Amino acid sequence: MNFAANCSMQEKFAIVDIETNGLSAGQGRITEIAILVYDGIEVVDEFTSLVNPEAPIPYFITRLTGINNQMVAGAPKFYEIARRVVELTEGCTIVGHNVKFDYGFLRAEFRSLGYDYHRKTLDTVALTRKLMPGMPGYSLGKLCNALQINNSGRHRAWGDAAATLELFKKLLTIDPQLLTPGEYRNSQGKNLNINTLPERTGVYQFYDASGKLIYVGKSVNIRSRVMQHLSNTGTRKAIEMKNSIDSVSCELTGSELIALLLESDLIKKHQPLYNRRQRRALFNYGLYHYTDDQGYICLKASKTINGLVPDYSYASLQEANGHLFQLTERYQLCQKLNGLYTSRGSCFHYHIGQCFGACIGKEEAESYNARVMQALERFHPDHHSFFLILPGRSEEELGLVRMANGVYMGFGFIPSDAYSESPEVLDDYIKRYPDNRDVRQIILSYLRNSNNYKILPVQEAGL
Repeated sequence: MNFAANCSMQEKFAIVDIETNGLSAGQGRITEIAILVYDGIEVVDEFTSLVNPEAPIPYFITRLTGINNQMVAGAPKFYEIARRVVELTEGCTIVGHNVKFDYGFLRAEFRSLGYDYHRKTLDTVALTRKLMPGMPGYSLGKLCNALQINNSGRHRAWGDAAATLELFKKLLTIDPQLLTPGEYRNSQGKNLNINTLPERTGVYQFYDASGKLIYVGKSVNIRSRVMQHLSNTGTRKAIEMKNSIDSVSCELTGSELIALLLESDLIKKHQPLYNRRQRRALFNYGLYHYTDDQGYICLKASKTINGLVPDYSYASLQEANGHLFQLTERYQLCQKLNGLYTSRGSCFHYHIGQCFGACIGKEEAESYNARVMQALERFHPDHHSFFLILPGRSEEELGLVRMANGVYMGFGFIPSDAYSESPEVLDDYIKRYPDNRDVRQIILSYLRNSNNYKILPVQEAGL
Protein backbone atom coordinates (compact mmCIF):
# COMPACT_ATOMS: atom_id res chain seq x y z
CA MET A 1 0.00 0.00 0.00
CA ASN A 2 1.10 3.56 -0.63
CA PHE A 3 0.38 5.97 2.21
CA ALA A 4 0.97 9.62 1.37
CA ALA A 5 1.45 11.97 4.29
CA ASN A 6 2.30 15.60 4.84
CA CYS A 7 5.76 16.11 6.34
CA SER A 8 6.28 18.61 9.11
CA MET A 9 9.68 20.10 9.78
CA GLN A 10 8.74 20.78 13.43
CA GLU A 11 9.45 17.77 15.57
CA LYS A 12 6.53 16.59 17.66
CA PHE A 13 5.71 13.67 19.94
CA ALA A 14 2.98 11.12 19.27
CA ILE A 15 1.89 9.61 22.58
CA VAL A 16 0.61 6.17 21.60
CA ASP A 17 -1.16 3.42 23.49
CA ILE A 18 -2.78 0.32 22.05
CA GLU A 19 -4.81 -2.60 23.33
CA THR A 20 -4.50 -5.99 21.67
CA ASN A 21 -6.00 -9.48 21.58
CA GLY A 22 -2.62 -11.12 22.25
CA LEU A 23 0.68 -10.66 24.01
CA SER A 24 3.04 -10.66 21.01
CA ALA A 25 3.02 -8.79 17.70
CA GLY A 26 3.62 -12.03 15.83
CA GLN A 27 0.38 -13.56 17.06
CA GLY A 28 -1.93 -10.77 18.24
CA ARG A 29 -3.75 -7.89 16.59
CA ILE A 30 -4.67 -4.37 17.68
CA THR A 31 -8.15 -3.93 19.21
CA GLU A 32 -7.92 -0.26 20.23
CA ILE A 33 -5.56 2.65 19.58
CA ALA A 34 -5.13 6.17 20.92
CA ILE A 35 -2.72 8.83 19.64
CA LEU A 36 -2.13 12.25 21.21
CA VAL A 37 0.15 14.55 19.20
CA TYR A 38 2.02 16.86 21.58
CA ASP A 39 4.27 19.74 20.49
CA GLY A 40 5.82 20.38 23.89
CA ILE A 41 3.16 22.95 24.78
CA GLU A 42 -0.21 21.45 23.99
CA VAL A 43 -1.98 18.56 22.27
CA VAL A 44 -2.32 19.65 18.64
CA ASP A 45 -4.10 16.58 17.28
CA GLU A 46 -5.62 13.38 18.61
CA PHE A 47 -7.22 10.16 17.50
CA THR A 48 -8.78 7.15 19.19
CA SER A 49 -10.70 4.17 17.84
CA LEU A 50 -11.63 0.62 18.57
CA VAL A 51 -10.19 -1.68 15.88
CA ASN A 52 -11.69 -4.89 14.53
CA PRO A 53 -8.81 -7.39 14.91
CA GLU A 54 -10.48 -9.87 12.53
CA ALA A 55 -9.79 -12.53 15.17
CA PRO A 56 -11.38 -13.49 18.50
CA ILE A 57 -10.48 -11.68 21.72
CA PRO A 58 -9.58 -14.20 24.46
CA TYR A 59 -11.55 -14.03 27.69
CA PHE A 60 -8.50 -13.17 29.82
CA ILE A 61 -7.85 -10.13 27.59
CA THR A 62 -11.48 -9.02 27.91
CA ARG A 63 -11.18 -9.28 31.70
CA LEU A 64 -8.11 -7.04 31.61
CA THR A 65 -9.25 -4.39 29.13
CA GLY A 66 -13.03 -4.67 29.11
CA ILE A 67 -12.96 -4.91 25.30
CA ASN A 68 -15.01 -7.83 23.97
CA ASN A 69 -15.83 -9.28 20.57
CA GLN A 70 -19.18 -7.48 20.35
CA MET A 71 -17.55 -4.09 20.90
CA VAL A 72 -15.11 -4.47 17.98
CA ALA A 73 -17.46 -6.25 15.55
CA GLY A 74 -18.53 -2.98 13.92
CA ALA A 75 -15.24 -1.14 14.43
CA PRO A 76 -12.97 -0.25 11.48
CA LYS A 77 -10.31 -2.75 10.49
CA PHE A 78 -6.72 -1.55 10.79
CA TYR A 79 -6.29 -0.91 7.07
CA GLU A 80 -9.21 1.54 7.28
CA ILE A 81 -7.40 3.72 9.85
CA ALA A 82 -3.84 3.10 8.63
CA ARG A 83 -3.56 6.33 6.64
CA ARG A 84 -4.71 8.36 9.66
CA VAL A 85 -2.06 6.69 11.83
CA VAL A 86 0.67 7.46 9.27
CA GLU A 87 -0.40 11.09 8.90
CA LEU A 88 -0.64 11.68 12.65
CA THR A 89 2.76 10.18 13.43
CA GLU A 90 4.71 11.48 10.41
CA GLY A 91 7.71 13.46 11.65
CA CYS A 92 6.93 12.55 15.26
CA THR A 93 8.77 10.62 17.90
CA ILE A 94 6.46 7.88 19.17
CA VAL A 95 6.29 7.98 22.96
CA GLY A 96 4.89 5.06 24.93
CA HIS A 97 5.13 3.32 28.27
CA ASN A 98 7.02 0.19 27.24
CA VAL A 99 6.95 1.61 23.72
CA LYS A 100 8.54 -1.53 22.23
CA PHE A 101 5.22 -3.34 22.72
CA ASP A 102 3.05 -0.68 21.04
CA TYR A 103 5.55 0.03 18.24
CA GLY A 104 6.01 -3.68 17.54
CA PHE A 105 2.27 -4.17 17.02
CA LEU A 106 2.05 -1.09 14.80
CA ARG A 107 4.91 -2.28 12.60
CA ALA A 108 3.36 -5.77 12.36
CA GLU A 109 -0.02 -4.33 11.28
CA PHE A 110 1.59 -2.16 8.62
CA ARG A 111 3.82 -5.02 7.48
CA SER A 112 0.68 -7.09 6.80
CA LEU A 113 -0.40 -4.27 4.46
CA GLY A 114 2.92 -4.27 2.61
CA TYR A 115 4.08 -1.00 4.19
CA ASP A 116 7.39 -0.62 6.04
CA TYR A 117 6.51 1.64 8.99
CA HIS A 118 9.40 3.34 10.79
CA ARG A 119 9.39 6.03 13.46
CA LYS A 120 11.80 7.20 16.15
CA THR A 121 10.64 5.98 19.58
CA LEU A 122 11.01 7.06 23.20
CA ASP A 123 10.18 4.77 26.12
CA THR A 124 8.85 6.47 29.25
CA VAL A 125 9.71 3.39 31.32
CA ALA A 126 13.44 3.73 30.57
CA LEU A 127 13.27 7.52 30.74
CA THR A 128 11.58 7.48 34.15
CA ARG A 129 14.12 5.02 35.52
CA LYS A 130 16.86 7.41 34.39
CA LEU A 131 15.30 10.68 35.54
CA MET A 132 13.36 9.45 38.59
CA PRO A 133 15.44 6.77 40.28
CA GLY A 134 14.11 5.17 43.46
CA MET A 135 10.41 5.10 42.55
CA PRO A 136 8.36 2.30 44.23
CA GLY A 137 7.80 0.79 40.77
CA TYR A 138 7.83 1.76 37.12
CA SER A 139 4.59 0.29 35.81
CA LEU A 140 2.19 2.97 34.60
CA GLY A 141 -0.23 2.21 37.43
CA LYS A 142 2.41 2.56 40.17
CA LEU A 143 3.84 5.73 38.65
CA CYS A 144 0.37 7.28 38.39
CA ASN A 145 -0.22 6.55 42.08
CA ALA A 146 3.17 7.88 43.15
CA LEU A 147 3.01 11.02 41.01
CA GLN A 148 -0.72 11.68 41.53
CA ILE A 149 -1.60 11.27 37.86
CA ASN A 150 -5.28 10.56 37.32
CA ASN A 151 -6.08 7.61 35.06
CA SER A 152 -9.77 6.81 34.97
CA GLY A 153 -9.37 4.51 31.96
CA ARG A 154 -6.70 2.03 33.01
CA HIS A 155 -5.99 -0.64 30.38
CA ARG A 156 -7.92 1.32 27.77
CA ALA A 157 -5.99 3.06 25.02
CA TRP A 158 -7.24 6.59 25.62
CA GLY A 159 -6.86 6.49 29.40
CA ASP A 160 -3.33 5.04 29.29
CA ALA A 161 -2.24 7.41 26.51
CA ALA A 162 -3.49 10.44 28.47
CA ALA A 163 -1.72 9.20 31.62
CA THR A 164 1.49 8.60 29.66
CA LEU A 165 1.30 12.16 28.33
CA GLU A 166 1.03 13.56 31.89
CA LEU A 167 4.03 11.41 32.91
CA PHE A 168 5.96 12.66 29.87
CA LYS A 169 5.22 16.29 30.79
CA LYS A 170 6.69 15.69 34.25
CA LEU A 171 9.79 14.16 32.67
CA LEU A 172 10.16 17.19 30.42
CA THR A 173 10.32 19.47 33.45
CA ILE A 174 13.34 17.45 34.63
CA ASP A 175 15.03 17.29 31.20
CA PRO A 176 13.77 20.07 28.87
CA GLN A 177 16.47 19.02 26.37
CA LEU A 178 14.05 16.35 25.19
CA LEU A 179 12.03 19.09 23.49
CA THR A 180 14.88 20.47 21.38
CA PRO A 181 14.34 19.31 17.79
CA GLY A 182 17.37 17.92 16.01
CA GLU A 183 19.56 18.01 19.13
CA TYR A 184 21.11 14.59 18.72
CA ARG A 185 24.48 14.43 20.39
CA ASN A 186 27.20 11.82 20.05
CA SER A 187 29.06 10.21 22.96
CA GLN A 188 31.36 13.26 23.19
CA GLY A 189 28.40 15.64 23.42
CA LYS A 190 28.78 17.04 19.90
CA ASN A 191 25.51 18.16 18.27
CA LEU A 192 25.13 16.27 14.97
CA ASN A 193 22.58 18.80 13.59
CA ILE A 194 20.19 16.13 12.41
CA ASN A 195 17.44 18.72 11.94
CA THR A 196 19.31 20.03 8.87
CA LEU A 197 19.08 16.69 7.05
CA PRO A 198 16.43 16.44 4.29
CA GLU A 199 13.33 14.25 4.54
CA ARG A 200 13.94 13.01 1.00
CA THR A 201 15.43 10.07 -0.89
CA GLY A 202 19.18 9.62 -1.00
CA VAL A 203 22.33 8.23 0.59
CA TYR A 204 23.78 9.20 3.96
CA GLN A 205 27.26 8.67 5.40
CA PHE A 206 28.59 8.49 8.96
CA TYR A 207 32.17 9.57 9.72
CA ASP A 208 34.26 9.07 12.86
CA ALA A 209 36.39 11.73 14.61
CA SER A 210 39.31 11.09 12.24
CA GLY A 211 37.13 11.76 9.20
CA LYS A 212 36.97 8.09 8.17
CA LEU A 213 33.78 6.85 6.55
CA ILE A 214 32.34 4.17 8.87
CA TYR A 215 28.84 3.57 7.46
CA VAL A 216 26.83 4.18 4.29
CA GLY A 217 23.06 3.80 4.05
CA LYS A 218 20.17 4.78 1.81
CA SER A 219 16.61 5.82 2.62
CA VAL A 220 13.55 7.45 1.12
CA ASN A 221 13.59 9.74 4.19
CA ILE A 222 17.19 10.47 5.15
CA ARG A 223 16.48 12.44 8.34
CA SER A 224 14.07 9.85 9.72
CA ARG A 225 16.44 6.97 8.96
CA VAL A 226 19.42 8.69 10.61
CA MET A 227 17.28 9.36 13.68
CA GLN A 228 16.51 5.64 13.87
CA HIS A 229 20.23 4.83 13.87
CA LEU A 230 20.88 7.31 16.66
CA SER A 231 18.07 5.92 18.81
CA ASN A 232 18.91 2.26 18.17
CA THR A 233 20.22 0.50 21.28
CA GLY A 234 19.05 -2.96 20.28
CA THR A 235 22.47 -4.50 19.54
CA ARG A 236 26.06 -4.04 20.65
CA LYS A 237 27.05 -3.16 17.08
CA ALA A 238 24.36 -0.46 16.84
CA ILE A 239 25.50 1.16 20.10
CA GLU A 240 29.15 0.95 19.10
CA MET A 241 28.48 2.60 15.74
CA LYS A 242 26.30 5.32 17.27
CA ASN A 243 29.04 6.19 19.76
CA SER A 244 31.60 6.43 16.93
CA ILE A 245 29.69 8.95 14.80
CA ASP A 246 31.31 12.38 14.68
CA SER A 247 29.59 13.82 11.60
CA VAL A 248 26.85 13.00 9.09
CA SER A 249 26.58 13.92 5.43
CA CYS A 250 24.12 13.01 2.70
CA GLU A 251 23.53 13.13 -1.04
CA LEU A 252 20.09 13.34 -2.64
CA THR A 253 19.33 10.94 -5.48
CA GLY A 254 15.67 11.51 -6.33
CA SER A 255 14.92 7.82 -6.88
CA GLU A 256 15.45 4.79 -4.68
CA LEU A 257 17.21 2.94 -7.52
CA ILE A 258 19.96 5.55 -7.86
CA ALA A 259 20.27 5.58 -4.06
CA LEU A 260 20.82 1.82 -4.11
CA LEU A 261 23.41 2.09 -6.89
CA LEU A 262 25.31 4.90 -5.18
CA GLU A 263 25.20 3.10 -1.82
CA SER A 264 26.63 -0.06 -3.41
CA ASP A 265 29.43 1.88 -5.10
CA LEU A 266 30.43 3.73 -1.92
CA ILE A 267 30.47 0.53 0.13
CA LYS A 268 32.67 -1.27 -2.40
CA LYS A 269 34.97 1.73 -2.78
CA HIS A 270 35.45 2.60 0.91
CA GLN A 271 34.75 -0.69 2.71
CA PRO A 272 33.13 1.05 5.74
CA LEU A 273 33.64 -0.69 9.06
CA TYR A 274 29.94 -1.05 9.87
CA ASN A 275 28.85 -2.23 6.42
CA ARG A 276 30.53 -5.61 6.93
CA ARG A 277 27.66 -7.68 5.57
CA GLN A 278 27.12 -5.44 2.55
CA ARG A 279 30.84 -5.44 1.73
CA ARG A 280 30.43 -9.03 0.67
CA ALA A 281 28.58 -9.95 -2.51
CA LEU A 282 24.87 -9.37 -2.04
CA PHE A 283 23.70 -12.09 -4.40
CA ASN A 284 25.24 -15.51 -3.75
CA TYR A 285 22.66 -17.72 -5.49
CA GLY A 286 21.75 -17.87 -9.14
CA LEU A 287 19.31 -19.17 -11.72
CA TYR A 288 21.10 -21.02 -14.54
CA HIS A 289 19.89 -22.61 -17.75
CA TYR A 290 21.32 -25.48 -19.77
CA THR A 291 20.15 -27.79 -22.56
CA ASP A 292 19.64 -31.50 -21.78
CA ASP A 293 20.35 -34.45 -24.08
CA GLN A 294 16.85 -34.25 -25.58
CA GLY A 295 17.27 -30.57 -26.53
CA TYR A 296 15.08 -29.07 -23.79
CA ILE A 297 16.27 -25.97 -21.93
CA CYS A 298 16.30 -26.70 -18.19
CA LEU A 299 16.45 -24.19 -15.34
CA LYS A 300 18.34 -24.72 -12.09
CA ALA A 301 18.58 -22.67 -8.87
CA SER A 302 21.86 -23.10 -7.02
CA LYS A 303 24.74 -21.36 -5.29
CA THR A 304 26.63 -19.19 -7.75
CA ILE A 305 29.26 -21.05 -9.75
CA ASN A 306 32.62 -19.42 -10.47
CA GLY A 307 33.09 -18.73 -14.14
CA LEU A 308 29.38 -18.93 -14.98
CA VAL A 309 27.08 -15.92 -15.27
CA PRO A 310 23.58 -16.66 -13.88
CA ASP A 311 20.45 -15.51 -15.65
CA TYR A 312 19.31 -14.01 -12.38
CA SER A 313 20.85 -13.73 -8.91
CA TYR A 314 19.39 -13.88 -5.41
CA ALA A 315 20.32 -13.24 -1.80
CA SER A 316 19.18 -16.71 -0.65
CA LEU A 317 18.43 -20.16 -2.03
CA GLN A 318 14.87 -19.81 -0.74
CA GLU A 319 14.40 -16.68 -2.85
CA ALA A 320 15.92 -18.44 -5.87
CA ASN A 321 13.63 -21.48 -5.58
CA GLY A 322 10.62 -19.24 -4.97
CA HIS A 323 11.30 -17.34 -8.18
CA LEU A 324 11.86 -20.58 -10.09
CA PHE A 325 8.48 -21.88 -8.89
CA GLN A 326 6.84 -18.63 -10.06
CA LEU A 327 8.43 -18.81 -13.50
CA THR A 328 7.52 -22.48 -13.86
CA GLU A 329 3.85 -21.79 -13.07
CA ARG A 330 3.55 -18.53 -14.98
CA TYR A 331 5.05 -19.85 -18.22
CA GLN A 332 3.67 -23.41 -17.85
CA LEU A 333 7.12 -24.94 -17.74
CA CYS A 334 7.97 -28.45 -16.63
CA GLN A 335 8.62 -29.02 -12.92
CA LYS A 336 10.74 -32.07 -13.71
CA LEU A 337 13.02 -30.31 -16.21
CA ASN A 338 13.49 -27.48 -13.70
CA GLY A 339 14.46 -29.83 -10.87
CA LEU A 340 11.33 -29.12 -8.83
CA TYR A 341 9.78 -32.60 -9.18
CA THR A 342 11.40 -36.02 -9.27
CA SER A 343 9.78 -38.97 -11.05
CA ARG A 344 10.47 -41.55 -13.73
CA GLY A 345 7.50 -40.36 -15.73
CA SER A 346 5.66 -37.10 -16.14
CA CYS A 347 5.67 -34.25 -13.64
CA PHE A 348 2.73 -33.33 -11.41
CA HIS A 349 1.89 -30.25 -13.48
CA TYR A 350 1.33 -32.44 -16.56
CA HIS A 351 -1.46 -34.29 -14.75
CA ILE A 352 -3.29 -31.05 -13.96
CA GLY A 353 -2.78 -29.49 -17.38
CA GLN A 354 -0.15 -26.90 -16.46
CA CYS A 355 2.69 -28.69 -18.28
CA PHE A 356 2.30 -29.72 -21.92
CA GLY A 357 4.40 -32.86 -21.59
CA ALA A 358 8.00 -31.82 -22.20
CA CYS A 359 8.97 -34.19 -19.38
CA ILE A 360 7.79 -37.20 -21.43
CA GLY A 361 8.66 -35.85 -24.88
CA LYS A 362 5.06 -35.01 -25.74
CA GLU A 363 5.75 -31.28 -26.33
CA GLU A 364 8.42 -30.51 -28.89
CA ALA A 365 11.61 -28.87 -27.62
CA GLU A 366 11.29 -25.89 -29.96
CA SER A 367 7.88 -24.93 -28.59
CA TYR A 368 8.92 -25.53 -24.98
CA ASN A 369 12.21 -23.66 -25.29
CA ALA A 370 10.46 -20.58 -26.69
CA ARG A 371 8.52 -20.26 -23.41
CA VAL A 372 11.69 -20.79 -21.35
CA MET A 373 13.42 -17.96 -23.20
CA GLN A 374 10.33 -15.78 -22.75
CA ALA A 375 10.51 -16.46 -18.99
CA LEU A 376 14.20 -15.53 -18.87
CA GLU A 377 13.67 -12.45 -21.01
CA ARG A 378 11.10 -11.04 -18.55
CA PHE A 379 13.70 -10.29 -15.88
CA HIS A 380 16.96 -10.68 -17.73
CA PRO A 381 18.01 -7.77 -19.97
CA ASP A 382 21.52 -9.10 -20.65
CA HIS A 383 22.69 -8.02 -24.09
CA HIS A 384 20.08 -5.26 -23.93
CA SER A 385 20.79 -1.58 -24.10
CA PHE A 386 18.52 1.00 -22.55
CA PHE A 387 18.14 4.07 -20.35
CA LEU A 388 15.94 4.02 -17.29
CA ILE A 389 14.19 7.37 -16.88
CA LEU A 390 13.54 8.06 -13.19
CA PRO A 391 12.40 10.87 -10.88
CA GLY A 392 15.08 13.50 -10.35
CA ARG A 393 16.22 15.36 -7.24
CA SER A 394 13.74 18.14 -8.06
CA GLU A 395 10.84 18.74 -10.40
CA GLU A 396 13.25 20.42 -12.81
CA GLU A 397 15.30 17.28 -13.59
CA LEU A 398 15.13 13.56 -14.32
CA GLY A 399 17.32 10.70 -13.18
CA LEU A 400 19.05 8.41 -15.69
CA VAL A 401 20.52 4.90 -15.43
CA ARG A 402 22.38 3.46 -18.43
CA MET A 403 22.78 -0.19 -19.49
CA ALA A 404 24.73 -1.05 -22.66
CA ASN A 405 24.68 -4.63 -23.97
CA GLY A 406 23.79 -5.85 -20.47
CA VAL A 407 26.63 -3.89 -18.84
CA TYR A 408 25.95 -1.20 -16.25
CA MET A 409 27.48 2.09 -17.38
CA GLY A 410 26.42 4.47 -14.60
CA PHE A 411 23.79 7.05 -13.71
CA GLY A 412 23.24 10.78 -13.91
CA PHE A 413 20.73 13.63 -13.93
CA ILE A 414 19.42 15.72 -16.80
CA PRO A 415 17.44 19.00 -16.66
CA SER A 416 13.85 18.33 -17.69
CA ASP A 417 13.99 20.98 -20.39
CA ALA A 418 17.11 19.34 -21.88
CA TYR A 419 15.60 15.85 -22.00
CA SER A 420 15.67 14.14 -25.35
CA GLU A 421 15.18 10.54 -26.42
CA SER A 422 18.47 10.80 -28.31
CA PRO A 423 21.00 8.37 -26.73
CA GLU A 424 23.82 10.74 -27.66
CA VAL A 425 22.21 13.55 -25.63
CA LEU A 426 21.45 11.34 -22.62
CA ASP A 427 24.92 9.78 -22.60
CA ASP A 428 26.45 13.21 -21.96
CA TYR A 429 24.72 13.30 -18.56
CA ILE A 430 25.82 9.82 -17.42
CA LYS A 431 28.57 9.62 -14.82
CA ARG A 432 30.51 6.39 -15.24
CA TYR A 433 30.48 3.83 -12.43
CA PRO A 434 32.01 0.33 -12.28
CA ASP A 435 29.95 -2.60 -13.49
CA ASN A 436 29.59 -5.67 -11.27
CA ARG A 437 27.13 -8.45 -10.58
CA ASP A 438 25.61 -6.68 -7.59
CA VAL A 439 24.63 -3.49 -9.43
CA ARG A 440 23.16 -5.50 -12.31
CA GLN A 441 20.98 -7.41 -9.88
CA ILE A 442 19.98 -4.21 -8.08
CA ILE A 443 18.69 -2.92 -11.42
CA LEU A 444 16.98 -6.20 -12.27
CA SER A 445 15.29 -6.33 -8.86
CA TYR A 446 14.09 -2.77 -9.31
CA LEU A 447 12.65 -3.58 -12.74
CA ARG A 448 10.92 -6.57 -11.22
CA ASN A 449 9.45 -4.88 -8.15
CA SER A 450 8.79 -1.26 -9.14
CA ASN A 451 6.88 0.59 -11.82
CA ASN A 452 8.22 4.08 -11.09
CA TYR A 453 10.35 4.30 -14.21
CA LYS A 454 10.29 4.48 -17.98
CA ILE A 455 12.51 2.33 -20.24
CA LEU A 456 14.04 3.91 -23.33
CA PRO A 457 15.50 1.10 -25.52
CA VAL A 458 18.73 1.85 -27.37
CA GLN A 459 20.12 0.28 -30.53
CA GLU A 460 23.89 0.30 -30.03
CA ALA A 461 26.07 1.25 -32.97
CA GLY A 462 27.20 -1.76 -34.96
CA LEU A 463 24.45 -4.05 -33.68
